[in-house]
This record gives sequence, structure tokens and C-alpha cells, in this order.
Amino acid sequence: MLNQLNAYSKTLRIDPASDVIVSWLPLYHDMGFIACFLLPVLLRIPLVNMSPFDWVRAPYKLHQAVSQYKGTLTWLPNFAYNFCAHKIRERNLEGVNLSSWRAIINCSEPVHVESHNLFFEKFSAYGLTKSALQTCYAMAENVFAVTQSPLDGIPAVDEIDRETFMTQRLATPPIAGQPSMKMTSSGNPLPNTKVRVVDADFNDLPNRSVGEIAMQSDCMLTEYFNRPDATESAIKNGWYLTGDYGYIANGELYVSGRKKDLIIVGGKNVYPQDLESLASEVPGVHAGRTVAFGMYDEEEGTEEVVIIAEADSTDPLEQEAIADAIRKHVTKSSAIALRHVKVVDDKWIIKTSSGKTARSANKEKFLKELAVH
Repeated sequence: MLNQLNAYSKTLRIDPASDVIVSWLPLYHDMGFIACFLLPVLLRIPLVNMSPFDWVRAPYKLHQAVSQYKGTLTWLPNFAYNFCAHKIRERNLEGVNLSSWRAIINCSEPVHVESHNLFFEKFSAYGLTKSALQTCYAMAENVFAVTQSPLDGIPAVDEIDRETFMTQRLATPPIAGQPSMKMTSSGNPLPNTKVRVVDADFNDLPNRSVGEIAMQSDCMLTEYFNRPDATESAIKNGWYLTGDYGYIANGELYVSGRKKDLIIVGGKNVYPQDLESLASEVPGVHAGRTVAFGMYDEEEGTEEVVIIAEADSTDPLEQEAIADAIRKHVTKSSAIALRHVKVVDDKWIIKTSSGKTARSANKEKFLKELAVH
């Protein structure tokens, strides 16, 4: 842990005399426990901590605390940027000054640049600078951070051709007249950390080729507790296989999604996060309350994509209209023809303890409902 904090504090250019961490993150998750509790305690940095239950009821309290205590550093999951932008009202920001915020770090994988833009547009009038919106790739197996975007600029955004990315696993420049997608960099490896992108045989892949992310550091795990099987499959020649897919470009890491979540449709590699993001763009859909997963079709011999989306309306006819709109939008904007869409009421979708979409749990719930009906 000390090796992690030493490397990460240098990357963040931590100054105990001027830095103040403001957080609502729960301490049962490594982002809250390491970055927003042990780091400030061990490095003697002032910490302003609030209950996640208080924050979710009144998200403006985070901004008020940053203003009151001159907060400089905050870590957030991706959904929090959208949540704050949509839920916080101007009346709760009177007198708020966010100019002290030098880094609001998004540790999601992948990071959605649209969420950052939405957050900046909402709060730039209160002194928030664009360069404060930063990114990080982190995991408990490395104590916390693996990479971090440089704090002296804006994280790189790589616009790539969607079809080539899905079919050839390559991140190439966009082609005029064809759908593209934007990937946000998670930054450079920490000084004590090495990162590789490898194929199924553990061979290094060239830049801009998508493969599994492998890492090595002086603060990563040595084994999973009482799980020799998991240890053997995850650690190879001293490298930890993260289970995440991504690619490297210009020395920076771009994370595309979890290996176990990948859906293969007719030979095309489809990341559920991309489809969930597209579904969230449809009017009437709760942003961030969508889930995509694959179901094997024996007749077709391939997987079919299922998207479940929570909607504002509980009227069956309106929900069916939203489902049709999702089918059209996803089919038009991606490399797949979407057929299976289920629009549901509020609070149907299951999330993990860290706020991520629990795809396997949602798939299981969907299959159970399908069997009943």
C-alpha cells in the first residue's frame, strides 16, 4: 500500500499544505477506502468526508463542501457526473465557487467523454475548469491506481471507426460517412507500474490493437486469498491479467470493457457499454439505467443482444414506442441489428455495490421473468 501511495501521490503532485480531498464514496470500495481515506490519512492531507446516503439525496452538498473547504481532489464513478448534472439545481449553488477543484478523477472503465462534457457545461459558470476533469484506471488488485491522466491538460479523446473496432479489434481513424465512436484515455502508467496489451497466447500486440490488459508493479497482489485456481489463471510470468480489454495509443491506455462482458454477434465483438450508451441517448430512457448482454441463439449459432432500459413512463404503449426507438437508434449507430429490447419501470436494473451495472445478475433476472411468462 505504501508503494502505491508513494507512486500515486507523485503522479498527482500531492501537496499536504494545499490539497484538500472531498469525498462521499463508501469505504467498502477501494476507490473510497484507498484514495479517499487511507491516502489522506497516511499522507496527512485534510479530508472532508460525507455519507453516500446524504450525497445521493442531496448531491449539491459535494459542491458546497468543495466551495466551503477549498477542495482540490475528488474521485467519482462515471454515473456521478451525469447524476450531478441532471439533479443539482441552481438554487443550491448560490455563492458556490469551484475554482479550487484541480482534479475530479473518473475511475470508470470505459470513461464516457459525454459525461465529462455534461458536468463541465453545468458547472463551468461556478469556476470549474475543464482541465479538472481527469481519468484513472484502477483496481483493488493493484491497491488502487494503475494509470492516471496527466493533470496539466485534458485527457485525450480518440475518435475511431466503429465497424473496424468491432470486427477487426483495431482502433483506426474514423471514415467519412460511417459511424464512429469516441474513446477516452485513462492516462499513463504510474511510475512503479508497467502495462501491456496481449493476445490470448500472451503475446504483445501492436499499438491500437485491442487485447487483454496486463500489468506489473511493486504494489500488486501476489495471490487471491485461498483461491489457487483464480491466482493461477490471473498471474502469468509475474504479470497480472486484468480481465479488461483495451489498447495503447501514444503511450496512453484506452479501456474498452470487461473480457467477460464481451458479446460476439456474427463474428463482431460488441461491448455492452457502447450499446448501453446509445440506448441512453433515446428520449424517455433514464440515462445510465440501461443494460446490454448476450444470449446464445442455437438456431443462428451466434449471440443475440438484449437491451433492457428503464423509462420515465409506465404506460405500456409508450414503453413499446421507446423500445422501437432504441432498436432503430442502436441499429443505425452500431454494427449490429438489434431486435430484443425490453423497456421496464424504474428500479428494475440491478447495480453492484460500486454503482456499476451487474450484467450477469440482470441477465439472470431477465431469464427468470422470461421463464415465468
